[in-house]
Amino acid sequence: MAYVLIADDDEIIAALASNALIDAGHPCGWVANGIDAWDLLQSRRPDVLLLDQNMPGMSGSTLLRKIRGSAQLYDLPVIMFTALTGDRDEEQAIYAGAQDYIRKPFDSAGLVRRIERMVRLRGRRKHTDLQTYLAEKSGWEPEPNMTVKRAI
Repeated sequence: MAYVLIADDDEIIAALASNALIDAGHPCGWVANGIDAWDLLQSRRPDVLLLDQNMPGMSGSTLLRKIRGSAQLYDLPVIMFTALTGDRDEEQAIYAGAQDYIRKPFDSAGLVRRIERMVRLRGRRKHTDLQTYLAEKSGWEPEPNMTVKRAI
């Protein structure tokens, strides 16, 4: 079971996706624009973000760049969920940091499989903030009682 946040301004598409995921046992939330998605991500981290490209206020690609630049959300699994059908659009989304790309109209069973695949690939490893992750990967360990200052 994975909590999925859907960011899509098309109410019908969002409802269809949400119903398919809920029927498969995955709780969902839904917002209609990138600004509301960003605000919600500050207080609740989903297991997967299903992100539309074309939304009012903040596009999906802009939101994706903000997520990848965030020390708290950098590793959030994102699937672009869009009506854009060009191969170049898909390449740009993957290059920007999306892990997968689903074109609309979509197949409900296929959507559920892709979400479940994403959750399996990520595993249930606990999220760590970016500073801790980088320190662990570099092998650096702070001395006891050492304060690590963050650049703001």
